[in-house]
Amino acid sequence: MAEDGEEKLLATVQHIAKTLGRTGTMTEDILKVFSNYDGRLSLDKLYAAAAAAGGGAGEHSMPASSPPPALPSAPAPMPPVTSLERTVRTLDRQISQFVTMDRLVWADSADADAFLEAVDDLIGTVQELDAAGTNRGLLDRADELLSRCMARLEDEFRALIERPDDAAPAAPGGFDSEESEDEGYDADDGYGDEPIPIAKPVSDFDVVIDALPPGSVSDVHQIARRMVDAGFGRECAEAYAAARRGFIDESVARLGIRPRTSDEVHSLPWEELEFDIARWIPAFKMVFRILIPSERRLSDRVFDGLAPYGDLAFVAAVRTQALQLISFGDAVSAASRAPERLFRVIDMYEAVRDLLPDLDPVFADPYSAALRAEVSAVCNTLGSSIKGIFMELENLIRRDPARVAVPGGGIHPITRYVMNYLRAACGSRQTLEEVMEGDLGALGVAVDPDRPTSSLAVHIAWIMDVLHKNLEAKSKIYRDPPLASIFLMNNGKYIIHKVNDSELGVLLGDEWMKQMSSRVRRWSMEYQRGAWSKVMSVLQTGGSGFNSLPAKAMLQKLQMFNSYLEEIRAAQSEWVVIDEQLRADVRAAIADSVIPAYKGLIARLRSSEEVEQDLFIKYTPEDIEACIQHLFEGFAK
Repeated sequence: MAEDGEEKLLATVQHIAKTLGRTGTMTEDILKVFSNYDGRLSLDKLYAAAAAAGGGAGEHSMPASSPPPALPSAPAPMPPVTSLERTVRTLDRQISQFVTMDRLVWADSADADAFLEAVDDLIGTVQELDAAGTNRGLLDRADELLSRCMARLEDEFRALIERPDDAAPAAPGGFDSEESEDEGYDADDGYGDEPIPIAKPVSDFDVVIDALPPGSVSDVHQIARRMVDAGFGRECAEAYAAARRGFIDESVARLGIRPRTSDEVHSLPWEELEFDIARWIPAFKMVFRILIPSERRLSDRVFDGLAPYGDLAFVAAVRTQALQLISFGDAVSAASRAPERLFRVIDMYEAVRDLLPDLDPVFADPYSAALRAEVSAVCNTLGSSIKGIFMELENLIRRDPARVAVPGGGIHPITRYVMNYLRAACGSRQTLEEVMEGDLGALGVAVDPDRPTSSLAVHIAWIMDVLHKNLEAKSKIYRDPPLASIFLMNNGKYIIHKVNDSELGVLLGDEWMKQMSSRVRRWSMEYQRGAWSKVMSVLQTGGSGFNSLPAKAMLQKLQMFNSYLEEIRAAQSEWVVIDEQLRADVRAAIADSVIPAYKGLIARLRSSEEVEQDLFIKYTPEDIEACIQHLFEGFAK
C-alpha cells in the first residue's frame, strides 16, 4: 500500500513538472527542487518512474492550463533523458557538495581527488557538448556549473598558496616530492598573527627560497592545470599573482625599504638619502638575486607545461616591488649630482650591473622582458649620473673662489679635496673606466698622444688641468711673488705625492708626472730667484772676485748682506714647505748658492789690513747655514 502511495506521489510530481516546465531544462530544475524536499523524490526515482511509464514522447502534450488529475493512474511520459544530461545531473550533485563545503576541500586529500575527478569529467562534458552544438540549454547549464567550479578552485588555489598549513595535504610522490619540505622554508614564521611566510634577509645570495612545501606546490599545480583546461588560465594567473604579492611585499618590507616618490628623493637631505641608499643596495641584491628568481622557480613549477600563464603570473606577482626598487634608482640618478654622492652612486651602479647577466634566464619570456629592460635602463642612468658628477666636480673647482690666501703658502683645501677625492674614486677604477668608455673627445679637448687615452684617463687629466689653472689663479692673491711660488710648489708636490700613491699614476702616466715634476722645479727656482735675488746681487762680483774691491766697498756689501738676510728671516719666518724632501732640496739649493760666496767675502775681509773686520762680521758662515736650515718651518718653528 505504501508503494502505491509513493508511485502516486511520483506521478503527481512528474505531472506538475511537466505542466510548469516549458522546456526540458526547466522541467529538470523543477524535479531537482522537489528532490531536495523529500527523500522519496530522488532524481533517480523520478527518472526511473518516467522510464517505466514508457516515456518516448517528445514535447509535453498537456497544456499548461489543464488541471492535474487528483490521482492519475497512468502518468504522462517524460521527455527522453540523454547520457549527457544524466552526466551533467550527476556532476551537479557531486560538485555541489564540494562547492558549498564550509572548509577547504584540500584539507582532505580524498575530497580533493574526488573534486578534481569531477572537474575533469565536467570539463570533458562541456567540451563534448560544445562540439555537438545540439543542446544549447544543457551547455549553458554545464557552463554555469563549470563557472561555480572554477570560482571554488580559485579560492582553494589562493588558500593553498597563502595558507598552506590550513590544508596540510599528504602528497606522497607529488610534484618534486623528493625535495625536503624544510628546504628554505621557515616553519617558525607561523600562520597565526602573521599569516604570510616571510623571506628573511640573507647575505649569501646563492640560495633559493621555497615559500611553499613540495606537497602544496603539487596541489596548486593540479588546480592550475584544471583552470587552464577549462579556459580560466588568465584568472588563475591573476589569482596566483594576488596570492604571492603579499609574500613579496612583506619580504621587501622586512628589508627596511620604504617607498619614496621622486620628489621625496630630490628633497631629502643627503644624510637621510645616503641612509636610504645604504639599505637599498642589499635590498636590491636580495630581491633580484634571491626573491625574484625564487618566484620564477615557483611559478614555473606551479604552471609547469601551462605556458604562457606561468609567465603572466610571475610578472604580475613581482612587477610592483621590482619597479619600486628600480624607480628609486632612477630618482637618485636624476637628483643632485654633488661630488660627495659619487661613491654611493657607484655602489648602486655596481649592484645593478653585477646582477644583469643573472637576470637573462629569469626574464627570458616576452612578458617579463620589459622588466629586464627596466633594470638595464636604471644601470645606464646611474652610469650617466656618475659622468655628470665628474662634470660637476670640474665646475666645483672652477667656481672655488680665490679669496683668502693660505697662511705660509701651504696646501689649499681645494687641492686636498680634489686629490683625495680622485684617489678614492680610483678605488673603483674598473667601474669608472666602464662608465666613461665611449666618452673620448666629449670634453672638447684634443687627446695628447703621449698621455694615456682611456676615457677615464682623459677625464682625470682634464680635471687636473682645471685644478692647475685654479691654483695659479689663487697664487696671484699673494703680494709677495716668492710666496706665490712657495704656494704653487707646495700644492704641486702634494699632487705628485697623491698621484704616485694611487691608481692616478697609472691613469695619468709617466709623461704627465715628468711635466708636473718639472713645474715644481721651476716654481722652486722662481722662489730662489725672487726671494734671494738681493742677497745674490750683493755677493756677486766681477771676474777678479772680491780681491779687486777696496775694503770699504766690501764692508758696504757685508752690511747690505746682513740687512737683506734679516729682511728674509723676518718676511719668511712663517713660510712653509710641507714636503720634507722638497724642503731639504730647496734649503740645499739656497745654501749652495749663498754660503760659498759669503765665505769668499768673509775671507777677503779677514785678509785685509785696512779694516778691523771683526767689528763688522756679524754672521759666520755657520750662522748663515743655521739660518737657512730653519727656513720653511712656518708656525711649527
